[in-house]
Amino acid sequence: MTHPLVTQLRFARAEWLRALADIPPEDARRRLLPMNSISWIAAHLAWHEQSNWLYRAQGKILVPAVIELGGYGKPPSAPPLDEMLEAWRTITAAADLYLDALTTAEMQSHWTVKGKPAAADIGTTLLRVIYHYWYHTGEIMAIRQMLGHPNLPEFVGDIDTQAPYQPE
Repeated sequence: MTHPLVTQLRFARAEWLRALADIPPEDARRRLLPMNSISWIAAHLAWHEQSNWLYRAQGKILVPAVIELGGYGKPPSAPPLDEMLEAWRTITAAADLYLDALTTAEMQSHWTVKGKPAAADIGTTLLRVIYHYWYHTGEIMAIRQMLGHPNLPEFVGDIDTQAPYQPE
């Protein structure tokens, strides 16, 4: 059975995708200072998923480009949104195989990276990724409002059906 926190991650991802719906490609690449471009946000979340669920957890890098285009501390970029979403889908599909197998006991353990235990346990890392999605979902909505996009989502989607509370 999928851990309840993984269900919450999937809901956060779905809401993030909802915020990205129908963005004109040129608007996705615009940078309204001091914010990054929406396409950078897509690269950045692809990087974060790959960094945690593929690299730290399994020693894999599937899409090296997202490291340079959206990695923490890297220079700003504005890659094509469709390419970053394709990278994100590739990464999250592979990450889901790992996430679906996580148990409560594993959530309380730490990865070893370069011979050192990670500071946060896996469960806390999962929470950080969930909140990271919500942070950037809000940022995307602010950028879209500034760009004058109409008919934007106004509130969290159907959590009652898609990700209701589940005890462990």
